Amino acid sequence: MRGTDDRSEELFSYVSCEARVPAEHPLRPIRAIVDEALEVLSPEFAGLYASVGRPSIPPEKLLRALLLQAFYSVRSERQLMEQLDYNLLFRWFVGLSMDAAVWDVTVFTKNRDRLLDGEVAAKFMAAVLSQSRVKKLLSDEHFSVDGTLIEAWASMKSFRPKDGTGDPPGPGRNGERSFRGEKRTNETHASVTDPEAKLYRKGDGQSSKLAFMGHILMENRSGLVVAARLTQASGTAEREAALAMLDSHRPGRERITLGADKAYDVTPFVEALRERHVTPHIAIDGHATKTGKQRKTAIDRRTTRHAGYTVSQRVRKRIEEPFGWIKTVAQLRKTRHRGTRRVGWMFTLALAAYNVIRIPKLAPA
Repeated sequence: MRGTDDRSEELFSYVSCEARVPAEHPLRPIRAIVDEALEVLSPEFAGLYASVGRPSIPPEKLLRALLLQAFYSVRSERQLMEQLDYNLLFRWFVGLSMDAAVWDVTVFTKNRDRLLDGEVAAKFMAAVLSQSRVKKLLSDEHFSVDGTLIEAWASMKSFRPKDGTGDPPGPGRNGERSFRGEKRTNETHASVTDPEAKLYRKGDGQSSKLAFMGHILMENRSGLVVAARLTQASGTAEREAALAMLDSHRPGRERITLGADKAYDVTPFVEALRERHVTPHIAIDGHATKTGKQRKTAIDRRTTRHAGYTVSQRVRKRIEEPFGWIKTVAQLRKTRHRGTRRVGWMFTLALAAYNVIRIPKLAPA
């Protein structure tokens, strides 16, 4: 017998979000990791909010919502609130009941500065990595480092002379502007949309773009990100950020190895690593110069003769996996924020989300 296509609304509902999420759903172990890290950060949250006044939206719920935005490639925070209104899985992960009202999208704008001042993204990543189940997965001897460009939320038409002599684009939403014969550099020009974004190109034959530069330090055993930093784009930013991440992450002075590509094959950087008791497992840059001579590398047989050098060169390429994930899934190929601090906060949180996704796959038990 065929059933009728009638729609009936129940007056009361006795089904919880917890009951609607399958026991084997992949978000369950992820939420356990997230909740444990947020519990560690509870004293930090208490210091960011006043002790009296109207209660705010719990920062734990805001962070869970932002993690969902990275997990499911939600394009904007407005769409995130729309999903949170009718998606039971999202409600369960964030911690909202079936009939709880979702908050206004401006809550993210008002609370982001508070979470940014407290460096919550970096502390959340550290809290995840400090869990006992995660420490077993980490290597404390072998690491890799690399950088990538994060395109700024600014148009090339906004890159104008600092003295104010440049003509603005023509009328209309996307007015015309000719740059023929005009030399533009970071010394003479700056973006009026995001002054902290710099004009930069990754290599020869590639186009220049307004961008920031993101850097990560990865441990080689499981491929998890242990440190992240975002800087303005420059030719020396990768090496400077690598040294800064090493200084902040290393708990002691025990000898470690650091894998990197040939862009790090620079004598001052290699010498700085050796001073820090770091063995430079760096790819050799032996390209021919303009005069036809082979470039002199800073890596010698003291390093390359060991079998561990070959292993590091093979494993270090896995550092492209977190870069690929945050750019495609977490949608950070082009940032939606402005300024180094805001973009850096989202960059670090996206990498923390990458770690949270990876950990249950590495340790299913």
